Amino acid sequence: MQLKIRRIPLDTLRENVAVLASNCAALRPEAFQAFKRLEIVHDGHSIIASLDICHDLSVVGPEEIGLAEPAFRRMGLPEGTSVTIAPARRPQSLEYVRTKIIGETLNAHQIEAIIRDIVGYRYSDMEIAAFLVACAGFLTTGELLELTRAMAGAGNTLAWSSPMVVDKHCIGGIPGNRTSMVVVPIVAAHGLTIPKTSSRAITSPAGTADTMEVLARVDLTIEEMRTVVGECNGCLVWGGHVNLSPADDILIGVERPLNLDTREQMVASIMSKKMAAGSTHLVIDIPVGPTAKVRDAHEAMRLRKLFEYVADQVGLHVDVMVTDGAQPVGRGIGPVLEARDVMAVLNNEAHAPTDLREKSLRLAGRIIEGDPAMRGGGGYARARELLDSGEAARRMHRIIDTQGHAPPGPPLGALTTDVLSPADGVVASIDCFRIAQLARLAGAPLDRGAGLDLLKRVGDQVEAGEPLYRIYSAGQSHFDFAIEAARETNGYALGGLSVNGAGK
Repeated sequence: MQLKIRRIPLDTLRENVAVLASNCAALRPEAFQAFKRLEIVHDGHSIIASLDICHDLSVVGPEEIGLAEPAFRRMGLPEGTSVTIAPARRPQSLEYVRTKIIGETLNAHQIEAIIRDIVGYRYSDMEIAAFLVACAGFLTTGELLELTRAMAGAGNTLAWSSPMVVDKHCIGGIPGNRTSMVVVPIVAAHGLTIPKTSSRAITSPAGTADTMEVLARVDLTIEEMRTVVGECNGCLVWGGHVNLSPADDILIGVERPLNLDTREQMVASIMSKKMAAGSTHLVIDIPVGPTAKVRDAHEAMRLRKLFEYVADQVGLHVDVMVTDGAQPVGRGIGPVLEARDVMAVLNNEAHAPTDLREKSLRLAGRIIEGDPAMRGGGGYARARELLDSGEAARRMHRIIDTQGHAPPGPPLGALTTDVLSPADGVVASIDCFRIAQLARLAGAPLDRGAGLDLLKRVGDQVEAGEPLYRIYSAGQSHFDFAIEAARETNGYALGGLSVNGAGK
């Protein structure tokens, strides 16, 4: 059955969606309900797409198949091209998912087949969720290792001429924790190769790629990335654009709504991307705090051991650092505000956040310690020397120049209000999850100038009516959402008591 492609200007996010007319010439209307997914084939290339039926012939005609934006992009064909359609065959690997659901252990071949079909968009979100839930119930260390290997091998892999390729990664959950943007120029200025690929925000107010994009291009090709690393020793780019471990991005998109974030899946996600990126040495930051992803030292130790096990098996040197995750890092929460903090640290400005500076120096120092040319114990001092001398700032500007300057940056949101303390006291705690949620309600990261500017931190004294933080929004609806949410619970506590009330 052949139909001509028609592009449907509809963004269905990750999912492939095909649209047929209710009077489609290739299939009888009564056959539409016999299956839910189509295989679309042209010259040996195929995709699987969910099927929708349209009764408006102005959208798609009887001789056409409409493809929503993701499906149209993945087919890579011009409108009007004839393609063959057929009911999608059930992937064989779904039998392996059933095997896992009933509690059996999967082998390397079975896991590789599942990941290959997920990357090929042969699974629906429901089928991916079934696999993830089964793995969340029980995953052996052997399965974890094979899952990591399968994910790393499912997309592009990078190789570098340098014998030592370093990287750092934070497991996330702490707003404002933009240490990578300080660490990369320090380490690159020292002379180590650090091709940093970072993610965009999924549930946070900003990812490293979102914040770096305020300053420079991040959607580089692999060849452009190689050029930047060749000239600067490092880069800060969006990993999604270079297709490293694409299975991870798909799995995360299903995990988040289900609130699935097991230790094993986290380790497979992080390690697969670092393997694909060609890293040889990796420092991992595990923040521990009451509202962080990892809540106590025991949980951090178990997670560290999983990282070390996989690293030993795949030949990657891993150094795990457990850090303070009791409160946000820096002051700004949101792309523009976080970029401001990063540049203040690199430029050694007097008002630069000391916690962001200190944590970045510790992480950079640990990476530099791995340099065989460094004397033991000298990593931190070397990192501080490069930052204090301005060499790190110069290297950051060189990276920005080589990656390409971003267009003139968006201003901070024009709509602002201060959230005030209702009483005198001392800030006892700050809820990282709530602060991140409020910044997203304000419009971050889509509105880069939206977010929160923290004016008080844990241990600071406050008086009644004094601002705790400032909300920035670019649109009235987001502004109203954030204010209303801050009135309910604003994330600050005085002396263990919740501080409520959004001022002004």
